[in-house]
Amino acid sequence: MTGIQASPSKKLMLFAGRSHPVLAQDVAKALNTEVVPTTAYDFANGEIFVRFEESVRGCDAFVIQTHSEPINKWIMEQLIMVDALKRASAKRITIIAPFLGYARQDKKHRGREPITSRLLADLFKQAGADRMMVVDLHTAQIQGFFDGPVDHLFALPLMASYIKNTVDTSKITVVSPDAGRVRVAEKWTDILGAPLAIIHKRRDPDIPNQVKMFEVVGDVDGRICVIVDDMIDTGGTIAKAAETLFEAGASDVIVAATHGIFSDPAKQRMSESRISKVLVTDSLPIPEDRKFDKLEILSIAPLLATAINEVFTEGSVTSLFDN
Repeated sequence: MTGIQASPSKKLMLFAGRSHPVLAQDVAKALNTEVVPTTAYDFANGEIFVRFEESVRGCDAFVIQTHSEPINKWIMEQLIMVDALKRASAKRITIIAPFLGYARQDKKHRGREPITSRLLADLFKQAGADRMMVVDLHTAQIQGFFDGPVDHLFALPLMASYIKNTVDTSKITVVSPDAGRVRVAEKWTDILGAPLAIIHKRRDPDIPNQVKMFEVVGDVDGRICVIVDDMIDTGGTIAKAAETLFEAGASDVIVAATHGIFSDPAKQRMSESRISKVLVTDSLPIPEDRKFDKLEILSIAPLLATAINEVFTEGSVTSLFDN
């Protein structure tokens, strides 16, 4: 008697939370697939319910949810989705967080403080996630917080290509907004063939998001300065850094940041500043009331789709950035 043979073929299934449906649909389109139909809603007391409308048994599941405002709600929803997949016998679960929440809480600055990014990684692992995929972490060390593979994707090639096609690279100086972003800025200089400058800043430890003093290290006189950063939140640091560059003789300032959070009063600060262009990706949804004339948004859906395909086919995610 011949036994039943299990199919060796794998099945890719893409799931999406409610935080950024447009990006999820764009990723699905790039993968030539569909987002799995999902019922998700809030109870009257704020609790979240999730149920998938198709069988997920044995699938290679990818759960995309960017951690935008309200951040705690969307993190909880993604955790619930992972738990539902685990209990429904998905073979492998990869969470995709284009913007990973709590990434700025990656270490203790003073006593009695949490390391919340580590806590978040532990929660996803406990829920049943086997793998994480993220874009431009605030600090690379967060990759070590998750007990499993972490695919750290970079928007740099996408954004640098845009800059190369729109600005005379011979006039560009890449500017790191602080010492912590120097390594990333150096990668920009390699791609653009441009010199590097650094903004030295001193923060007020008693006031969040408050910087006390700026000074420029490097020659920016007469140059088009491209400030590169991982995110723009309230925009205070970026606006002050840009003004410092203009005071040092910069002819123009462009800002390139992967994640456009744009908490108030970022729109006002960017609009009223002398910055000519603010370049971000669609890693976060940007409502119409937070957009402004200088803003340019690039899609990371092709990047995410390519990385998902490499993971699913057991290819190399690292090869995406070799060149």
